[in-house]
Amino acid sequence: MPPISGDPAALIQQETAVNHVVVFTLSDCAFSKKVKALLESLNVNFRAVDLDASVNGEGMQTALSTLTKQETAPYVFIGGKFIGDANSLLQLNADNKLIGLIEQNHADSAKYDYDLIVIGGGSGGLAASKEAADLGAKVALLDYVVPSPLGTTWGLGGTCVNVGCIPKKLMHTAAIMGHNLEDAKHFGWEYSEHVKHNWETMKDNIQSYIKSLNWGYRVQLRSRKVTYLNALGEMIGPHTVKTTNKKGVTTEVSSRFILIATGMRPRYPDIPGAKEYGVTSDDLFSLDYCPGKTLVIGASYVALECAGFLAGIGLDVTVMVRSILLRGFDQQMAGTIGDYMKNHNVKFIRPCVPTMIEQLEPGKPGRLRVTSKMQDSGDAVVGEYNTVLFGIGRDACTAGIGLEGVGVQLNPKNGKVIAKNEQSSIPHIYAIGDILDGKLELTPVAIQAGRLLAKRLFGGQTAQCDYRNVPTTVFTPLEYGCVGYSEEEAVAEFGAENLEVYHGNLWPLEWTVAHREESVCYVKLICVISEQERVIGLHVAGPNAGEITQGYALGIKMGATKADFDNLIGIHPTVAEVFTTMTVTKRSGADFKQAGC
Repeated sequence: MPPISGDPAALIQQETAVNHVVVFTLSDCAFSKKVKALLESLNVNFRAVDLDASVNGEGMQTALSTLTKQETAPYVFIGGKFIGDANSLLQLNADNKLIGLIEQNHADSAKYDYDLIVIGGGSGGLAASKEAADLGAKVALLDYVVPSPLGTTWGLGGTCVNVGCIPKKLMHTAAIMGHNLEDAKHFGWEYSEHVKHNWETMKDNIQSYIKSLNWGYRVQLRSRKVTYLNALGEMIGPHTVKTTNKKGVTTEVSSRFILIATGMRPRYPDIPGAKEYGVTSDDLFSLDYCPGKTLVIGASYVALECAGFLAGIGLDVTVMVRSILLRGFDQQMAGTIGDYMKNHNVKFIRPCVPTMIEQLEPGKPGRLRVTSKMQDSGDAVVGEYNTVLFGIGRDACTAGIGLEGVGVQLNPKNGKVIAKNEQSSIPHIYAIGDILDGKLELTPVAIQAGRLLAKRLFGGQTAQCDYRNVPTTVFTPLEYGCVGYSEEEAVAEFGAENLEVYHGNLWPLEWTVAHREESVCYVKLICVISEQERVIGLHVAGPNAGEITQGYALGIKMGATKADFDNLIGIHPTVAEVFTTMTVTKRSGADFKQAGC
């Protein structure tokens, strides 16, 4: 049995919720051995947790004593209820009541239609469903896309696949290709100067690929015998979900465990004309017309990524920013990204907020007038655009699905589920992904959390999702990858005097012949001096930032120091090798610019 670790009370609750019969024992305890021998002789399927072999065993024993009012092991639980010690179990068997009690627990479990119902067919929900089914659970997955104000819907797979990571990265790639066409002339490629981008061709091909993914997910669920319900799910009882399909037909299904994985949807500002005439990332990737002159409102990674690729395919793009860029990210890196975009055909209006959107002409695209107000001076700003795209944030999809009615605690400020180890305030109801309060809003995080949860519920495993040191990338024109602490977070936690920040510019080799800018790509390592310069933050703004960050993230997760980076031999000539040769610190004030490789 692998050792288990984590919060003692939560682990106890997890074990007793998942397993019919659980015995918390001590490996050398004679009474513990008697209980195990009895259960084995009766062919009872049980889970034994040896407290003295568990990482957090001492804490668990203390918690068990407090919970049960019993001082010593073994602690026997059946059907989630504390039964007693060895004597209690032996007496139940002597009275011919033990097997009946255990069978009743099995009968209670069998009364449910499913072992697991997942509400939400995004990446996390799909991962949990498939993993649970592979472990023998009977699973149902509910997925329903409420149309956007523009009427946009999509297929199985959630935000990432349909209106997020996948189409975003592909359109980002289209923009990079346009830039590469300019560079190609310097490398000897000769072509007609008449080059243009066709939105419809790009959109159709990307949507065709996404539809193939939608179908693939359906096939994967079917092959695992997961029941797929294209219906809206609503909790109407502790274990009961009401489903409503597109025709309004309702049914009720029950499950031993329920997983909420409903994700988030884009937010609209509360101004006239926003929902009537604006679009969001829910709509952009499948628009059946080129957006034309576009105003992007917001400074989130979604806003800047969309603004970047729209400008990259040749559109007139303006970004309206209320305050700072990329809130929650390292602000020096955010400034680097913003400066690069300003120098590459993206205009910025800041600090400014919209107050009204009016339609001047309908069409595809039409013509809109946007009235805004400068935050510092209060002056009005009026502009005309073909498309207004909102990227001001996202809201958790937890309203109207009955969570509060069954006792699931939500953060009143953001509607997210308050949970510990993905377990909500109701022990058999779990949540993963973007709707978890205080956790990262990233697709791979939801996938990992979903898989590990399924393994804990149905595979007897105990591993928890590690939400720290998760790498991510912002696919702006100058890509930005990071893992670990931002400089602001590091200063707040460790103190500026205990940090050494190594940094530098670089000039990618592939940029030299094309005469691109020399001092725009930037990297930094944030190290804790008192911990042998352990690297706690890595940041890179440059080409292929995501690929670079993914590799180095493993080292940081394993506690790599600056010396480890110095001892690593780089691959030459690459952007990634710069992290193996960094010597200039911010503290020194020395020149950090680099002209070439």
